[in-house]
Amino acid sequence: MARTPHPEDPRGVIAEAYRMELSAADCRTIFLDWLLGAPEGAGAPEIRALLARHAGETPGHPMTAVLHEGLAGLSETPRRRGGARGRRGESP
Repeated sequence: MARTPHPEDPRGVIAEAYRMELSAADCRTIFLDWLLGAPEGAGAPEIRALLARHAGETPGHPMTAVLHEGLAGLSETPRRRGGARGRRGESP
């Protein structure tokens, strides 16, 4: 039975990963594919939605750990400021 696509996973790659037995490395590759195919600006809210949707069903799945890593990486990574202002460390 096919599932209806959701805004945070329109191609269904994360949902499909949860249906498979995969290694953490495979899950990282799938996560990268999801991230590259996600609309510009996709990030923490979409990852939280994916976790809410899938992690409860299979908390021990490697994709759950990868999504948590991705969420932590987004919140810990400072945003780069572009242009001359960013190189000088000036605020707007």
